[in-house]
Amino acid sequence: MSCGEPHETDCSEVLDHLYEFLDREMPDSDCTKFETHFEECSPCLEKYGLEQAVKKLVKRCCGHDDVPSDLRAKVMGRIEMIRAGEAVPGPDVPATAQE
Repeated sequence: MSCGEPHETDCSEVLDHLYEFLDREMPDSDCTKFETHFEECSPCLEKYGLEQAVKKLVKRCCGHDDVPSDLRAKVMGRIEMIRAGEAVPGPDVPATAQE
């Protein structure tokens, strides 16, 4: 998606990193670039607003459930495997089968 107007920060870059912006997982300088882009680009601002609303809705509706400890351990194990550059088993293969 693009508004067709030239921007210092391209619409595709903003949309590719929108969740990082929403979660504040990017440097402040990049956040500032994105905020400037949203001031200039109404289609990207609309997409940002929609994703922000969905995130708030999910948090409100699902934010109180405790994550089962075994699920958390599996997810964290996969994250560590990815960070270490190891092969990650497919969704139907338990991580223990790879060991």
